[in-house]
Amino acid sequence: MSAVSERLDKVLSPLRLLNVGEGHAVVKTVKSIQQNSKPNPRKLFVAEGFWLASLALKDGIEVESLLIAPECVYTLECVNLIERMLPVAGNAYTVSAKVFQKIAEKDKPDGVIAICRMKEWALSDLVFDDKAVVLILDGVEIPGNMGTLVRVADGAGADAVFIVNRKARLTHPKFIHSTMGAAFHVPIVEFESVDDCFDYLQSKKFTVYLADSRAEKMYYELPFGKRVAFVMGSERYGISRVWYDKAVDLVAIPMLGECDSLNVGVAGTVLLYEACVKNKLGGRKK
Repeated sequence: MSAVSERLDKVLSPLRLLNVGEGHAVVKTVKSIQQNSKPNPRKLFVAEGFWLASLALKDGIEVESLLIAPECVYTLECVNLIERMLPVAGNAYTVSAKVFQKIAEKDKPDGVIAICRMKEWALSDLVFDDKAVVLILDGVEIPGNMGTLVRVADGAGADAVFIVNRKARLTHPKFIHSTMGAAFHVPIVEFESVDDCFDYLQSKKFTVYLADSRAEKMYYELPFGKRVAFVMGSERYGISRVWYDKAVDLVAIPMLGECDSLNVGVAGTVLLYEACVKNKLGGRKK
């Protein structure tokens, strides 16, 4: 028995966990979440593997169930993670390597899958300083793009991500993976309508910018230095028309080649970093 197997056995043996097969409800739940095929009112998502599961644990994400495939655990770091997750998991089970490989999406599964519940943020949880930066996703359709933008919001130091006209679930595997764990701690709030979102921003004295190639001002010409929010629209249809009827400003990114626009994730990155550097770092360093 290897050192890893021996250590894992010492952790699991006293617990006498139930070993479950493909027909068990918890395995079916993992498949359902990964396939994004059924209603998910409890907002459950799958954190597969050492890295993603450890980030969920670090950010205090609720772990409903933990699945462990002892034959697939090959590092002491993963054993230590399992030992730390067991006390906070609502339920824990073991599965065979065969079953685990059928539900794992990673090429080289490392023996741990956590079924977690996405953290829900309320507006009352949010506290903004006078130079806060918020990103608004209006009808963004591709889960990977949504996740990338949440990751960018985290990297740039934005204060929150607001969502209107949501087209993809925040529990979609591609969203979870593309956030690289940012969704576990970046405040994400969904609004029922553009009106509700705008009214809230107005009540908090945000200047709202729409990313629009027709704008007279380029993003780098704006001083910011105040509370700002950027609206990024659908990949196919752009920003909802109703935003243009509000008291908003337009901002553009220059297109110097033949393409007339950038991917929404790239455009959001450019705008967020510009605003966050100016607002949170005191401007660009000379």
